[in-house]
Amino acid sequence: MEEKLPEAEAPQRRDAGRVLLYGEFAAAAGAKVRFAVSLTDTELAVQRVTAASASRTRVVHYLMDCVGCRAFRAEEDADPGAYFSAYFYPFRRRWMSSTGGRQRLELRFRVAAATAARDPQGNLREAERWALAIREGSARHRPHREGVVYGEVRRPCRLMLLVNPHSGRGQALCLFTSHIQHMLTEAGVTHTLIVTERQNHARELVREADLSQWDALVIISGDGLLFEVVNGLMERDDWEEAIQTPLGILPGGSGNALAASIHHYTGSPPGSSEDLLVSCGFLLCKGLVSRLDLVSVSLASGLRLFSFLSLAWGFVADVDIESEKYRYVGAARFTVGTLVRLASLRVYRGRLAYLPAEEPPPRCGASPQGHAPGFCSSLFCQKKASADQGAAHTFRNSCNSNNATKASRSEAPPAASGGPADSLLVPLEQPVPSHWTVVKEEDFVLVLAMYQSHLAEDLLAAPGASLEDGVMHLFYVKAGISRAALLRLFLAMEKGVHLAAGCPDLVYVKVLALRLEPLTPKGVITVDGEVVEYGPVQAQVHSGLARLIAG
Repeated sequence: MEEKLPEAEAPQRRDAGRVLLYGEFAAAAGAKVRFAVSLTDTELAVQRVTAASASRTRVVHYLMDCVGCRAFRAEEDADPGAYFSAYFYPFRRRWMSSTGGRQRLELRFRVAAATAARDPQGNLREAERWALAIREGSARHRPHREGVVYGEVRRPCRLMLLVNPHSGRGQALCLFTSHIQHMLTEAGVTHTLIVTERQNHARELVREADLSQWDALVIISGDGLLFEVVNGLMERDDWEEAIQTPLGILPGGSGNALAASIHHYTGSPPGSSEDLLVSCGFLLCKGLVSRLDLVSVSLASGLRLFSFLSLAWGFVADVDIESEKYRYVGAARFTVGTLVRLASLRVYRGRLAYLPAEEPPPRCGASPQGHAPGFCSSLFCQKKASADQGAAHTFRNSCNSNNATKASRSEAPPAASGGPADSLLVPLEQPVPSHWTVVKEEDFVLVLAMYQSHLAEDLLAAPGASLEDGVMHLFYVKAGISRAALLRLFLAMEKGVHLAAGCPDLVYVKVLALRLEPLTPKGVITVDGEVVEYGPVQAQVHSGLARLIAG
């Protein structure tokens, strides 16, 4: 029988809501085992039909885990039945482990009503009715976080999918065909695959592309390819509209920091390699879009770049670049690079200044230009801090409003391409504003500004970060830290507990803008893991400027 039972007769659960569809189906032609299938607002429940109803086992599949459903005719012409297949990717923990990943599950049922044995079209219509209802239910239920504003990719969806064939261990294209391609088909997402041929190829493509043909731009690579895409969009004359194009990332490199961050934000246990790829593929198929902070980075030459992940100088930048030779080991390249660089630890002399996101009370007995540990709790210092904080708050508001001071507007560094004005910055050749915090000239081991949670797949550098928190998470370590202490710091970072480890050499602060002036003649500065011009650099957050497909 292929009839929808009256609601009073259809099995229901209080927490699942009203039954929308109910039917009994076989899994294949001629199969004697049949299943009772019911669809509610939130789940697809399957129960094997047996003579002893008390022994029935009911299995629930949540629509939140479903990416799509399709209806189709039987392959054999003699079979008048039709089928519908629903595709689920539920999260499964590994045995005796805190980790896990999403695993593919296909549920296929045969529709062949007794009254429609000679009506294959009627069977197909019924299968399509179920497939449509399941797809609509899946679309209503997407992974999301409370308090985050979302949109969604338009359906049917058309993706430009850019693949760097040399990314990581050179397996990005293979990872796509073996893990992602069928997921997109199951979700009904059409795509055009473009294999990049050289550095900045993706940057050139998106700079000139007719974006009206695409609902999203997705890369499968490391973070470097997305860096190209973001900057290509910001170099367009229509950058304000172009940067609203939803961006997606599928990890195919050795770093995969943004992909790991997205996975982390969903609340899932840590994942790596194929687990991380399938997780991001699942989110891509669900098509939920959130805002993404971008940071404008101004260099001494006048070049202005846009960054979505990090700005690094010293130890972190050295490891990132010097570990390129270990790409063949995948994500472990950073572990190898860290150990190599620890063996001959370098220090760099420079100046650092920043605008705190929240002004702290002044340090008792410390120079306003210093950064000594320990906050003062005296009434006098608290009152002064309150006044300073109010002044800084007023300055930030005025800089970000249409009534900004003439100096703030006229002296802001000009954009080398498109993009919003950097209202919190003054030209690099001028001193930073007086209300900024200045770290006196020091020897540093590292300076790192993070805007997302992960620095690599296994490095939870900024556990408090989110896609659009509107701040940079600034870390720096001064010279004097021992090799053993630095190693312990990075080991703690694997679990994101380094900030609670009590390391006296680590300073962490949330900032809206910063300036870094290296005084050591040689060194490396990276933006999103890419080497940039060495020299003075400054940056400012632009909250929620871009859009990212992320649950």
